[in-house]
Amino acid sequence: MPRTDPIVASATAPGRGAVGIVRVSGRGLDALIEALCGRALPARSAVYLPFLDAAGQPIDHGLALHFPAPHSFTGEDVLELQAHGGPVVLQLLVARCLEAAQSLDGSGQPRLKHLRLAEPGEFTQRAFLNDKIDLAQAEAIADLIDASTEAAARSASRSLSGAFSREVDTLRERIVELRMLVEATLDFPEEEIDFLDKADARGRLARVAAALDAVLAQARQGALLREGITVVLAGQPNVGKSSLLNALAGAELAIVTPIAGTTRDKVRETIQIEGVPLHIIDTAGLRAADEASDEVERIGMARSWEAIEHADAVLFLHDLTRVGQADYEAADREIRARLQALHAPQRALVHVFNKADVAGGTLPAVDGRRVSLSARTGTGLADLRATLLELAGWQSAPEGLFIARQRHVQALRAAREHLQTAQDWAEQGDRQLDLFAEELRLAHDALGAITGYFTPDDLLGEIFTRFCIGK
Repeated sequence: MPRTDPIVASATAPGRGAVGIVRVSGRGLDALIEALCGRALPARSAVYLPFLDAAGQPIDHGLALHFPAPHSFTGEDVLELQAHGGPVVLQLLVARCLEAAQSLDGSGQPRLKHLRLAEPGEFTQRAFLNDKIDLAQAEAIADLIDASTEAAARSASRSLSGAFSREVDTLRERIVELRMLVEATLDFPEEEIDFLDKADARGRLARVAAALDAVLAQARQGALLREGITVVLAGQPNVGKSSLLNALAGAELAIVTPIAGTTRDKVRETIQIEGVPLHIIDTAGLRAADEASDEVERIGMARSWEAIEHADAVLFLHDLTRVGQADYEAADREIRARLQALHAPQRALVHVFNKADVAGGTLPAVDGRRVSLSARTGTGLADLRATLLELAGWQSAPEGLFIARQRHVQALRAAREHLQTAQDWAEQGDRQLDLFAEELRLAHDALGAITGYFTPDDLLGEIFTRFCIGK
């Protein structure tokens, strides 16, 4: 779609509410405002008035606000109509905006030519393209809307205010200073000056690399706050998977009965531990394929294994009251062998020995982490929560933590790798200054991709199409 067309959309989520907002952004909205409101509007002031249809009759009464360019969210002229939040009212207002735009003014011209419905994220995209916000701030808007925990919301708000962008810009400025010194030395090769020693290039580079490491550590934590980890509860029927889900969630989400095979499909719930979202998936009990009682159970087990393959961590539950029983131990060994065959470096495996309130004694030896607990009484849940946070790589959240995405983490890692290569070239002295300079340039570009200075258009399209319409 042309980026210069005026656009309109409802800026509130579908459904009923006390207030709903219709937003218009474009150039020269005066004629459209006259048609909708029956009068001109003062800049940046809320005016209570009727919103008029083509016959001059009120569609609704509400507040109208006009933000002339460039002092608006998008950097263009913006009109906001705040009406009652019924879906029909908002649909009528959007339709009226489109109709009024095509109606003719006193000179016989359309009031707002080419007005169209906004694409997802197009208002925020225009704010980015008009330099009202950078790309990291634009992403923070979507992250703030989608935040599933208080910590994630606060961190997204800090990113929106520019905290993350300022950290990245400071790194870029320090690399630019170093690049300027390198380029000046390359331009005057006849000067017999040891650049790396004279300008303390090695020391400067080491300090920039250390600062980048600190930002990268914060970004990893921010990405964890935004995305969390997916944890799958796996094990034989009746080992307490559903009971553990209910205990972690603090609510009766899954049906718990003594009947084996009660859980036939995945049950998913998101909880938070110290602000970190954990997406817990309770799965159907696992048996040997030929032991499934019916086709439904076989499908349930297939979905269980599929969930395990895509998990960040697997809690393999064992029933302490059945440890030592031949049939039970044989099935456990078969499940363990298949889990090991699916091993991936990024997937953690924790052996959880449940029903510790009934069966005591020494825990069986297993490879890897193990936790003993009682899903019924809650004993040991604190240890399990601590283990999950450790597996996620979470550290106590420092003040001022900002939200981040995997895209940001990858860009910071790429920049760090280029700085490391630059340090390697620096060890070879001034003979490799051209390669030293190139690695600095690549690190600079990688950081620029975070805030949008060097971001390809296809990536912009991928980012903004994930926004909601009207934002």
